[in-house]
Amino acid sequence: MHACMLKNDAEDKFAWFRDEEFARETLAGMNPLSIQLVTELPIVSEVDGPSLITKELIEEQINGVMTAEEAMRRKKLFMLDYHDMFLPFVHKVRMLEDTTLYGSRTLFFLTGDGTLRPIAIELTRPESQDHGRRSSPSPTKDEWRQVFTPGSSVTESWLWQLAKSHVLAHDTGYHQLVSHWLRTHCCVEPYIIAANRQLSRMHPIYQLLHPHFRYTMEINAQARQMLIDAGGIIESAFSPGRYCMELSSVAYDKFWRFDMEALPEDLIRRGMAVRGEDGKLELAIEDYPYANDGLMVWDAIKQWASDYVKYYYPGAKDIIDDHELQGWWTEVRTKGHEDKKDEPWWPVLDSHESLVQVLATIMWVTSAHHAAVNFGQYPLAGYIPNRPTITRKNMPPEMGGPDSKEMRAFLEEPERVLLDTFPSQYQSVIVMLILNLLSSHSSDEEYMGTYQELVWRKQEKIKEAFDRFKSKMVDIAAQIDKANMDPKLKNRNGPGVVCRMCCSGRQMSIPRTRRR
Repeated sequence: MHACMLKNDAEDKFAWFRDEEFARETLAGMNPLSIQLVTELPIVSEVDGPSLITKELIEEQINGVMTAEEAMRRKKLFMLDYHDMFLPFVHKVRMLEDTTLYGSRTLFFLTGDGTLRPIAIELTRPESQDHGRRSSPSPTKDEWRQVFTPGSSVTESWLWQLAKSHVLAHDTGYHQLVSHWLRTHCCVEPYIIAANRQLSRMHPIYQLLHPHFRYTMEINAQARQMLIDAGGIIESAFSPGRYCMELSSVAYDKFWRFDMEALPEDLIRRGMAVRGEDGKLELAIEDYPYANDGLMVWDAIKQWASDYVKYYYPGAKDIIDDHELQGWWTEVRTKGHEDKKDEPWWPVLDSHESLVQVLATIMWVTSAHHAAVNFGQYPLAGYIPNRPTITRKNMPPEMGGPDSKEMRAFLEEPERVLLDTFPSQYQSVIVMLILNLLSSHSSDEEYMGTYQELVWRKQEKIKEAFDRFKSKMVDIAAQIDKANMDPKLKNRNGPGVVCRMCCSGRQMSIPRTRRR
């Protein structure tokens, strides 16, 4: 998949400060999996009711070019929604030293040139029994909520920048804990454990999936020891602090579904695509690099899986009667994901189509999905202002009126308040080191379409199918390269950064095996 690399010194060093880059990275950054289409107005929370981002505010921000309802109908409104997810953690996080948290919503408008423009950020601190502080002379305090917009005054512009820093911390934390750890590492473990318990090493499905599982259990074990352990690097430098694993667990409980892990289904769930009458996906945003590039890779993976299954399982009965295969999938569902074992959405392995969908989903998650959220981490978040991982200061307006100490300090030195809101120097160094490690490629990394199992070479039809897959991956690499050089595709070429495919010669950098 593509990754976005920082340009040389001659380029715009303050791109991180600009709304264009903030919006572009929701589509082409290291977490392109959270942006979703707005499908209902007014925006309403399941936790605390209607949003303050009203129809009137939307129309004001888009200069009245259309009504809010029309913008929604024409698929012009998109959102990063970390309101309901983060809200239950706000007060607990605020009890920690030197950090804070809000629930957040960020609204974007799709412009005529295919780029997103951020138009509103809503930050919320729910009602508190202790003011969100360690001690309070009052028993309660009302909810605080405010919407920030790209203001015309200097003060409004700095407040907007501060609001963006909170949203980025939410997005970076969610990326690390859900898009990366939960979906491509943690939830992959059941497939691996069940495969080793239920499938012989000579089983064709074991041979197909095993290269995608290489090193995953070792990586996860190391992560539990050094990264996501209590008081570890993630808890100490990422939102929401010591509650990181709890957030990941809540996201698993509320949102994780195997049938939604395939790329097309994930895009449809977020409203980023619809399936046309011809079965092809139509994207809500035409220039959406993660989807554009990913769907080509998804189709190639699925065709390879289909050819493979067709060879080893000529009929549905062959799939149903394969006791090892059925035992593997049963253990994945009933033991590996035991708390979700009775969900109706689990596929049943009773046909060519269902088996191919299961295999393609697993292969996608462990290769292209993982590559998309992993290898761009240091290039994009290694410079802390571009992707702060945690915020340490509350928004000045929350702390009192214009005469409060916090507001006076903000008005006198807004840039100092912004720097104090970012992670500390110590946290920043730790984040840079770990992201550099996570983003690096190992010396023995293998790339999809470049390595064949010995047994495949001896089976003529499998060898032919693999060669077609290899040729397709080379073609996809060339197409992505060409798209990345197209100046009309603005979401691939933003201010200060350029979207590049991580490639080495003609090899797609979508490792089928992982070291990080």
